[in-house]
Amino acid sequence: MTADDLNSRLVRDERVLWRGVPAQGLMFTSRDALMIPFSAVWLSFAVFWLVMVTRTGAPVFFYLWGAMFVGIGIFFAVGRFFVDAWLRSRTLYAVTDQRVLILRSAPFARFTSIELDRLPELNLVGDGNTKGDIRFGPSVSLFGNRSMAVWMPSLDPTPQLLGLAKPKAVFDLIRDAGQKARARA
Repeated sequence: MTADDLNSRLVRDERVLWRGVPAQGLMFTSRDALMIPFSAVWLSFAVFWLVMVTRTGAPVFFYLWGAMFVGIGIFFAVGRFFVDAWLRSRTLYAVTDQRVLILRSAPFARFTSIELDRLPELNLVGDGNTKGDIRFGPSVSLFGNRSMAVWMPSLDPTPQLLGLAKPKAVFDLIRDAGQKARARA
């Protein structure tokens, strides 16, 4: 994905004020303090199940059932971090004088455009000077959520700019551009 992919989404007379990408590589969030131990317990139980099935000579169905849960446990414990990093590597951000743009390429392609004159709740998460996120709306609930957003931040349905270096500067830029856009409207 290139800057041209993002530029093709600009409307007439729209000017880019800032452009960036999310943090690359593995990224841990505060939710991982709960999710990592949960995934370790899940994986441990699934491996225990599989060992017991193998030792007792249970029917093949029980072996396959256990193998499926071991696979899910491996994904929860390790794989989700790599999938999230891969998704973030395929994401571009931009702030224009009219909108905030978030573009992610296939296979989970998504284009989000947030009009500056109608900004939702704006939240700065993390240390605003070195690294953090900007969320456009409330956080997804850890419990009672049926999406993968709890496991992988890049699949969160709430629009957000993840893993920004110096997010306070981008936050201030969005807030100021939003005020100017509302004044023009």
